[in-house]
Amino acid sequence: MSDPSTRLAQLRFLERVQLGDLERTRRWIADEERREVERARGVAARPPTPDWVVEGGIGAGPPVYVHIGGCHMAGPRSRGAARDQAVRALVDGVDACPHCRPDSALGVFE
Repeated sequence: MSDPSTRLAQLRFLERVQLGDLERTRRWIADEERREVERARGVAARPPTPDWVVEGGIGAGPPVYVHIGGCHMAGPRSRGAARDQAVRALVDGVDACPHCRPDSALGVFE
């Protein structure tokens, strides 16, 4: 038979291990809750998507595409544009994005 005091010591050890696991899990939960709050704050602080986007060329080059705001093909050199600016760019010969087709949405056809 095992010594009852040894069994009690083993159970106390198991309790300490489980309490440590519980505390670690609670820290993970608190960290994830903080990340969720930060993500929500970032989404709320994000500026609204512009209706129209003009994508600039490399360097100081002329614009290369006009996009509908939120187009997944708009590159990193894109900037928001008002409707009249987007129309003017299309009329001046800037290509319409072949994916989002802003020329159709704006009613500007060649």
